[in-house]
Amino acid sequence: MKYLCLVYLDDTHWSACPDQECFDFAKELAESGRLVAAEPLHPGHTATTVRLRNGQTALYDGPFAETKELLAGFYLIDAKDLNEALNIAARIPPVKYGSIEVRPVRELSVAGYHSFSHQAAPR
Repeated sequence: MKYLCLVYLDDTHWSACPDQECFDFAKELAESGRLVAAEPLHPGHTATTVRLRNGQTALYDGPFAETKELLAGFYLIDAKDLNEALNIAARIPPVKYGSIEVRPVRELSVAGYHSFSHQAAPR
């Protein structure tokens, strides 16, 4: 089953974890067959939030949620169960500086759907 491990950090710890440490951990997960994807994100101030209400699109600078910790990156993993996913999340290097939210990936129930992760991006 796939799990999304969302990395949250505050501004003071955004760059605290060395890139090499994150790279080495991702490489280890990839070699074990557990890594589906992983990417760091730019800081929250570079984000734009899009909302659609009553047919009107509204754009907001930055993340919409008011919080001290912002989404800093993610690891999409393949684990046998939640327990294994939590054990992997506890080893993600930035956990020492922020938090990791672990969420199971929900499969869409659409006839003929397999997975977008294995298909070409829509044009």
